[in-house]
Amino acid sequence: MKTTGVIIARFQTPHLHEGHHKIIRHVRERHNKIVILLGVAPTKLSRKNPLDFYTRERMVKMAYADLTILPLPDMKYDEVWSANLDTLLQASFPNEKFVLYGSRNSFIPYYSGRFETEEIPEEGNHNSTDLREQISDRVKGSEDFRHGIIYAAYNQYSKVYPTVDIAVFRNNKTELLLAKRDREGKWRFPGGFVDPSDDNYEAAAKRELTEECGDIEAGEMRYIKSFRVNDWRYKNSPDQIITTLFSCELLFGSPKASDDIDHVKWFKKEEIAQLLDKKLIAEEHVEMINHLKF
Repeated sequence: MKTTGVIIARFQTPHLHEGHHKIIRHVRERHNKIVILLGVAPTKLSRKNPLDFYTRERMVKMAYADLTILPLPDMKYDEVWSANLDTLLQASFPNEKFVLYGSRNSFIPYYSGRFETEEIPEEGNHNSTDLREQISDRVKGSEDFRHGIIYAAYNQYSKVYPTVDIAVFRNNKTELLLAKRDREGKWRFPGGFVDPSDDNYEAAAKRELTEECGDIEAGEMRYIKSFRVNDWRYKNSPDQIITTLFSCELLFGSPKASDDIDHVKWFKKEEIAQLLDKKLIAEEHVEMINHLKF
């Protein structure tokens, strides 16, 4: 029985480059029947995997209408992925024999299934990562380009953006530090978005406190509570913010407004109550201040 050639790839590029065409030509010279399995990542629209299956399937079909293309989901464990690959082929094409093809840095070292594999030598330097990087900031004026951006926006998971807010106390928790931006005119906790480089939320809180309040030293960050934040930037959006409120004690140093903060000031309990009465606390921080029972 003749074998079917199976190309296992990702094709995460805006077009099929010459390296892709060489792989397909190589397999076509050896097989009359060809199947392409396109890897499907568990995340959507990442820099490594920006194109979904349907977009890549159409791209390949436009150049090779006769090829069969199937999705192959990524798996955490190589042995599970290998078993799923075999099952997909056997269920889709019963009683057929297959040879699996990959290029340099392909699936082959991770595959433990039952089918024969063959690595196709690459000619030239065809790097999909470099190609994506080259076009990543290129704006086009076509309607198709705008369609693509809208498609991407609607076909990603709704996101929760994590932020941190810090209640800094001094003098045995008799005074609370608040910050203010001139463009907003209301007092709030120092804080901001968690950065991907932060090791944890506590580290993010320490970083944000230093960035916005200068060279001060605070004690241990103590978790208080998390809150959904009704931020105006995400009004009527499926994406939302959830913040984590921490408290700490000032150890030494004098807070100075920095980064995007224009003013910092210590307030006593009765002064906080007056700010709340006069609606001088940022709306999204009112619930947090009330929860402190300061």
